Amino acid sequence: MLEINSKDNNLFKRIKKLKQKKYREQEKLFLAEGIKFLDFSKEPNYIFIDSDFDFSVIQERLNKFSCDKYILSSQLFKQLTSQENSQGVILVYSFNEYSLEEIEDNIIVLDKVSDPGNLGTIIRTVDAAGFKDIILTTGSVDCYNEKTIRSTMGSIFNVRITYLTEERMVEFLKEKNYKLIATALDKTSIPYTEMSLSNKNAIIFGNEGNGIGKNLLDIADEKVIIPIYGTAESLNVAMACGIILYKVRELIK
Repeated sequence: MLEINSKDNNLFKRIKKLKQKKYREQEKLFLAEGIKFLDFSKEPNYIFIDSDFDFSVIQERLNKFSCDKYILSSQLFKQLTSQENSQGVILVYSFNEYSLEEIEDNIIVLDKVSDPGNLGTIIRTVDAAGFKDIILTTGSVDCYNEKTIRSTMGSIFNVRITYLTEERMVEFLKEKNYKLIATALDKTSIPYTEMSLSNKNAIIFGNEGNGIGKNLLDIADEKVIIPIYGTAESLNVAMACGIILYKVRELIK
């Protein structure tokens, strides 16, 4: 296993830049931190281990990967970690890239969801509910944000995520004859338990503060709402996503 002790090391400088979105997009690489990622089958590009960590306890899991592995001095590792109590392992992966042709019959659409933790939880929920495809409108949070990756608990490898402008997304959904179902606090919304599905459905969730944009609301084929029985103003978007997707799953069995 190779060692890196200098901040001037070219690979270290390159990997450190991945903490910024523009460099992740440039390199098509992202960081995933934690021992749990060693349990997934996806082959990383690199694995970095804190020199203070006794990696003998994970040696068997490390051995199944053929990528280059590096021991970083603790001082350098601290510049990569995003966690206060790091487990001492960071993996670097290539982006998961897909084409629109791979998208299946039911899609989750996220309109400018902005919180990385919410997006990570939604990705995990989509995976758990047995769906594959997520489209995010341009302006949504980066799915390769380190907090998002951590929140997915590995589900980032099991779903297909595509970013499209609102115009291109609408064009695609209409072209492919999707039924657009918008989750909205709207006077015309019906309880989500009464929603009706088509053969191909796009379930739309909106921004945490502003909901779904007016343009998308105006073209929705159906609007649904989760009733609030207490005094809360609304539900967290990730929670709402879980409730509705499991109802969709029930309806399409």
